[in-house]
Amino acid sequence: MNTLIEVTLFAVHSAGCFYYWLAIHHKTSKKTWIGAQITDFEHRSIWLGYTYSIYWSIVTLTTVGYGDLHAENTGEKVFNILYMLFNIGLTAYLIGNMTNLIVHSAIRTFAMRDAINEILRYASKNRLPEGLKEQMLAHMQLKFKTAELQQEEVLEDLPKAIRSSIAQHLFHKTVEKAYLFKGISDDLVTQLVSEIKAEYFPPKVDIILQNEIPTDFYIIAAGAMDVLIYKNGTEQFLTKQGPAEMAGEIGVIFNIPQPFTVRTKRLSQVIRISHHHFKQIVQQQNEDGKTIILNFVQYLRSLKQELQQEIPFLTELLGDMNIEHVESSQEPQNTETLRSDNDEGAHIEGWDNLCYLSAGTPTSYPLSSTLPMRVVIHGHHPNENTTDSSTMGKVIHLTDSIEDLLELAEKKFGKRGNTILMANGSQVEELNALRENDHLYIF
Repeated sequence: MNTLIEVTLFAVHSAGCFYYWLAIHHKTSKKTWIGAQITDFEHRSIWLGYTYSIYWSIVTLTTVGYGDLHAENTGEKVFNILYMLFNIGLTAYLIGNMTNLIVHSAIRTFAMRDAINEILRYASKNRLPEGLKEQMLAHMQLKFKTAELQQEEVLEDLPKAIRSSIAQHLFHKTVEKAYLFKGISDDLVTQLVSEIKAEYFPPKVDIILQNEIPTDFYIIAAGAMDVLIYKNGTEQFLTKQGPAEMAGEIGVIFNIPQPFTVRTKRLSQVIRISHHHFKQIVQQQNEDGKTIILNFVQYLRSLKQELQQEIPFLTELLGDMNIEHVESSQEPQNTETLRSDNDEGAHIEGWDNLCYLSAGTPTSYPLSSTLPMRVVIHGHHPNENTTDSSTMGKVIHLTDSIEDLLELAEKKFGKRGNTILMANGSQVEELNALRENDHLYIF
């Protein structure tokens, strides 16, 4: 809009000045467009001449044409012809651009109105609660208001290097301030920042729901959030979070359903990090993985007692981290005992997820990067369908040799086997060819 105004003023000013110049340089001043009205205009103030010139220029540009100031000689008539032809193009340019501006603004308004109407119809047909409907409307309105800040379609067209540089400029310091990433290398921070996404949430919107599957976790860049939990049908407030704090990382690292609900208190900007992307990057950085785990464990220890009690197996896990590392000769047997105990399943799963993430931990913790892979053994042929509890599959840690595996299977099923088959009937000859969670049939 500013450009259109500037172009119009420049055209009016230039045409008026040139028209006045023609009158000044004409040999007979009375036979000019302004001399016919003011005979001694050459001796009057320049501002009087400028006022008359701008008046004529605007009247001509707007096609009003009062006729009180008209051409008196051939030169002025020729200039009038050229100026009016120019006005045709200028008017088309101005009208066309103003129409585009209005239509562009109206399109966004119509799109927002249509989206809101769709939400209202959807909420009405599905009889959604009023609070949930308000969250949907608030999120949609915020999406349109922050569209200029997001500009995803603009960034998608840029090379990855430029997108990464923009992300580094915007979020590098925010990621470094998060407790989980304190002390890690700049390389890991750079890799994380290059793939993160910033999102805005309006007040009183749940960004994480209790017991949902963990797919992402968040770093709060701006705003404030409440951490809540639902017990016996009632909502309980646990704590609040602010900038540089994290939400959802406990469920992601332990790979368990989210233990808490996280709700925004006011307009908040968060940085979303993908579960898959996070683990994929950290597994390639052994030392940084150890640092992250140490930061995470330290954070868990610092949590309030009421928060620790709401996280599955956390109390047992923190207690076990204070126990001296068991002898390596006893480790397979102890691990197998834990594996066969259903009550400790979640506890061991928490350990394994920490190991899987860190790819190695200090010896003071019972989290070893050399834990054998897990397999499921069965005491029958793969083609036999049996529901006998004595022949149900058992999860074990893979032994060092086939002979040890046969002996362990004999202890579990009470009979000696000589053949090991996969589920598809393939015979196992080398244990290092197996993969995590393979099913082995020993008979």
